[in-house]
Amino acid sequence: MNYTEISYEVLGPVARVCHNRPKQANAESETLLAELDHALECAKRDDSIRVLILGGVGKHFSAGHDLTDPMSTRARLTAAEDIWQWESEHYLGNALRIWDFPKPTIAQVQGACIAAGFMVANMCDLMVAAEDAYFSDPVNHSLGAAAVEVLVHPWVLGLRKAKEILYTGQRITAADAKEWGMVNHVVPRAELENFTLKLANQIAAAPPMSMRMLKRSLNRTADMMGFRNSIMAHFDTHQLSHASDEHKAIVEAGMQASMAAAKKAQNAA
Repeated sequence: MNYTEISYEVLGPVARVCHNRPKQANAESETLLAELDHALECAKRDDSIRVLILGGVGKHFSAGHDLTDPMSTRARLTAAEDIWQWESEHYLGNALRIWDFPKPTIAQVQGACIAAGFMVANMCDLMVAAEDAYFSDPVNHSLGAAAVEVLVHPWVLGLRKAKEILYTGQRITAADAKEWGMVNHVVPRAELENFTLKLANQIAAAPPMSMRMLKRSLNRTADMMGFRNSIMAHFDTHQLSHASDEHKAIVEAGMQASMAAAKKAQNAA
């Protein structure tokens, strides 16, 4: 497949898949998500690939879902049941396919990792961040919706910090994210790709079948603690928040203006 909105590299036993819309701050369009799903399936079926890196080309990892994508099927949906079904497949489904990917995954993050970008990166097993990386989910403030579709935040930050960043819409730095346990390593931007690839190769040196079984056990442990049930429960809550008068008023007033105001507030914080 000739990808137009992601890049796919094979580096020995490692596949590196990157958002590749740098002019749009790697906002995730419908096409990008479809290409990401295709790339995941290719890497899963390729027995020579033992580790997957998920990153972004250019200044940012991802600014989140592309809410201005004129070709998006999502933008043409109006019935609640159609929106639920579409987001269940594309947003929730895409995130869970990253979580369920049978081989180890590493998020390689620089610059903005916002909203849906936060969601996608945190479905990976490990995260390496550049010193300039920052993370936020301002959806409650900017769109009047109950966070993004996949509420992975308390699982990677702890409940107190998850509440803080979601209630305030604030940014957190890579250093803070590491201190709180969300990020494994923080490195200078110039070293990000090499450091992440070195880590991936170290993981790839382990026997692949035992690694798959180890990941399976670790993910099952999270599921036994309620991970998947909580993710599924929040998705329905998120859908309900679409029907609120608050959300409808923001949509009618123009989401771009609302998001710009939220970004200004973040920068001032």
